[in-house]
Amino acid sequence: MFRSRSWFGGGWGRPKNPHSLEHLKYLYNVLSKNQTVSEHNRGLLVETLRSIAEILIWGDQNDSSVFDFFLEKNMLSFFLRIMRQRSGGSSFVCVQLLQTLNILFENIRNETSLYYLLSNNHVNSIIVHKFDFSDEEVMAYYISFLKTLSLKLNAHTIHFFYNEHTNDFPLYTEAIKFFNHPESMVRIAVRTLTLNVYKVEDASMLAFIRDRTAAPYFSNIVWFIGKHIQELDNCVRNDADHQSQNRLADLVAEHLDHLHYLNDILCLNITDLNQVLTDHLLHKLLIPLYIFSLTKRPTPLNDIATANMNRLLNKKTLASDSTSSPHHESSINGGKVSCVVALFLLSQVFLILSHAPLVQTLAWIIFKTDRISYEQGVDKLLENYNSELKRNKQQVEESTESEQSTKSSSKDGSNENLLDVPKNITDEEKERLASSSENSTEVEKPFLESIFTSLDCTENDYTTLFSLCLFYAIANNKGITSDIVEQILKPKKTLVAKTSNKDIKYSYNVQLVDKILHVVMLACQPTCRVRLVTLELALKFLSQLVMCDGKSILLEPHKLTIEAAKSQSTASLRNFYKSEEIFLDMFENEYCDMQKGSLNVEWLCMDSAILLPPTGTPMTGIDFTKRLPCGEVERARRAIRVFFLIRDMVLMLNGEVESQLPLTNPQSCVQIDQALDLSISHNSDLIGCTVVYKEGNKMRRFLVIDILQLILVEPDTKRLGWGVAKLVGFLQDIEVSGDKDDSRCLHITIHRPLSGTSTNRIPLLSAKFVFDDNIRCMAAKQRLTKGRIKARQKKMQHIARLLEIPGQSGPPSPAFIGASGVGYTSRQIGRNRDRPLFNRCPGFAAPKRENSPGVVHKADTETRRTRCAVESPKAPRIRNESPNAKKDIRSRDSSSSSKTRSRDSSPRMPRPRSEEIPLELIKKAPNSVIDMAPKISILPRPQTPKVECDRGSIEPIGGLRDKDSGVSSISEVSEETSFIADEGDFQNGKGFVETV
Repeated sequence: MFRSRSWFGGGWGRPKNPHSLEHLKYLYNVLSKNQTVSEHNRGLLVETLRSIAEILIWGDQNDSSVFDFFLEKNMLSFFLRIMRQRSGGSSFVCVQLLQTLNILFENIRNETSLYYLLSNNHVNSIIVHKFDFSDEEVMAYYISFLKTLSLKLNAHTIHFFYNEHTNDFPLYTEAIKFFNHPESMVRIAVRTLTLNVYKVEDASMLAFIRDRTAAPYFSNIVWFIGKHIQELDNCVRNDADHQSQNRLADLVAEHLDHLHYLNDILCLNITDLNQVLTDHLLHKLLIPLYIFSLTKRPTPLNDIATANMNRLLNKKTLASDSTSSPHHESSINGGKVSCVVALFLLSQVFLILSHAPLVQTLAWIIFKTDRISYEQGVDKLLENYNSELKRNKQQVEESTESEQSTKSSSKDGSNENLLDVPKNITDEEKERLASSSENSTEVEKPFLESIFTSLDCTENDYTTLFSLCLFYAIANNKGITSDIVEQILKPKKTLVAKTSNKDIKYSYNVQLVDKILHVVMLACQPTCRVRLVTLELALKFLSQLVMCDGKSILLEPHKLTIEAAKSQSTASLRNFYKSEEIFLDMFENEYCDMQKGSLNVEWLCMDSAILLPPTGTPMTGIDFTKRLPCGEVERARRAIRVFFLIRDMVLMLNGEVESQLPLTNPQSCVQIDQALDLSISHNSDLIGCTVVYKEGNKMRRFLVIDILQLILVEPDTKRLGWGVAKLVGFLQDIEVSGDKDDSRCLHITIHRPLSGTSTNRIPLLSAKFVFDDNIRCMAAKQRLTKGRIKARQKKMQHIARLLEIPGQSGPPSPAFIGASGVGYTSRQIGRNRDRPLFNRCPGFAAPKRENSPGVVHKADTETRRTRCAVESPKAPRIRNESPNAKKDIRSRDSSSSSKTRSRDSSPRMPRPRSEEIPLELIKKAPNSVIDMAPKISILPRPQTPKVECDRGSIEPIGGLRDKDSGVSSISEVSEETSFIADEGDFQNGKGFVETV
């Protein structure tokens, strides 16, 4: 009859405003009455916890009394009671509780409110609580809660978590137990938490980590990295058929995560931690597993004994809980991994780690260790390095003292002695060091010899690629000083003192350059098994070896070798040179793809696919540059890339700049929205058309066909005689087809320029072009078809000149220099974007009608023929010619008359003023001589002299040649329907145009 007024009833006591202190009091009463979790009230408790977090976040920003009430009632104690219950619904509530705490600490901004929450040590009690981590949801929210707390650490809040009196740090010690958790999200959260802890500058806390946790934690990390490497090596050995690429990719990614985490710790520059971590890495991972695997020599005896002990130790530790065991005294790596895996992993180490004491030790051991030291084990190697380091410091101190004493003793001497004596001393020291290094190269060095042996790519480049990666990584590591890599991986400069001046003597590792040039020469062979990525890396590393102070220091024999490689690569590509369209497309495609960027070695070493033996099938999904070519097309692509790589290298060594590529110079082409002057240039005509898009939109444009480009122009309404380019495409990328239903229409598709390896090219424009009549349509189709052929032919001729194919010598292609058919000059190219292009304004500009020399009409042509026959006594008369000649004349007359008849049968379209025939020509007899010069004259278009006519050009109509004068008469169609004019003899006023 009456509604219940309890907290579980209809909610008479529930405040209407959820963001208020009254609502928090209401929720407190709910928690007080439901302190025991059951199946019936767990839903209510979950909603209550969620609402509490929401109100606390609101109170942090708006009302401080909310946190006062929260602390007054000690509401965190309710959270602890709920977590410690073992009832059926407690796990469900614990998930919401952890989520509430995570949201609460993540969104609090007020430091006072944060201090309130961290007080009373309730948070540490929640951290050490034994949750049911078998529940994935509990594990996820718990580790996220710990990471959120670590983000709040600073010099003030660290004291809420680290208890200096009890020497306890639960936030850190509980988190590192999950550093090797199966879930990657958990492992990443633990690494983030430890880094946040290490960043806090608190001496007592760091001392606790160094003394209590650093050694066991870092030992565990090293042990598990070694175990991980063994799995990676097994995967490489057992996956010769590329069937486990996903598993291999995961293992490589995990190793990279480990290295980046170690580098982050080392970059914090905490001396005590870095010393402990470096010692564990050198003694238990990098030297015994990575470096010792470079050579096939047996493992040193003392390391074998240590390895056997470690195996027994590992069996015991693996039987126990590996995540909680803090002591793995050494790695399981008593054995070795394959040389390929060792080279790959060391490359990653030198590419990622930059801690100087660590990487310098590794580089010195690789380059300086002899066979005797290797057989004595890891400890002896490190002892030799430390003694060498001390010896070098003593030499530096002695040289400094000698320089100071020399300066003090030479104060009364001349300036020459003051400058020369110290330098002579340093030169002697350098010579002595150089001689000692040369003598040391004669000693057997197992690690360096193994890397040099791996550079041999007679069979394939499987190990060669990783050897080059390792050399490149060591040479470019910022933590390695120059005295270790100089003369081995970098050029060396030596001052040579003379009487008057001082010269600089350059030297480099001749043996290493010989090896690299051998790789380059093999890569230029058509049947070699060297991948493109190996060749590119070899050339990249070679440039660092022989380039010093911005110039090449390559010796003459090596110069001849690289020139021979260029000749060989050119000859190999010449075998694939064809007149087919696919070769031109491949040539430009590969060039565009290579211009995207140079090889990034760090990204290359992230790719797990290169760990597998080289394959030639594209079915593996491996990138083209990282596998062998398959089929004739891929061999041609490879030959093109080899040609580009060797060509770039030769240009760089010679100090030259590329002047022939790309085939099309973008700077010389017309761009979209570029204003063009239509009144100066002469070699392009305008054809009016209507562009009908697939969506149904129609636009009136004027079509212009250049030597390289198709341009759609819109007249400029503000300036007379100017136009604006609205669409620009290359003629070589167009497709033209007629319309079966309408003879005035063309279907034109303009593809985008090549920019990648994808064969699916998105069209730049695909539309229907409607012309005024079928004559203009046929003329446009002829121009586009022939223009496409000519554009591709010009580029093929340019490629032929690059490949030094006989018979292709001559000036560079206009496709590169920009001297296209629109008549660009050097002065015009240097102008601004509003440069002239065409010879008349579209739509309404007509030819000038005034007297002009060198232009006659058909009647004048007949008159000239008659006069030449009368005035020249040696010229044969037409009446005395053979019957065949008469037949030719009749056939030409009949052809011209037939053309007139076909024109009469064409559709009656309005004729523009530019095509109007004067009335005088219609009334006069065809054979009468009429002087039309004062009445009609057509300005000739400047033409380029040409010796031979193109095969695809239209045959001249009514052309006759005078045997003595050698002057031919050529009839042409009108300017508006003519193709890009075939070159005629228009210089010196000798050319003329016939009009029908």
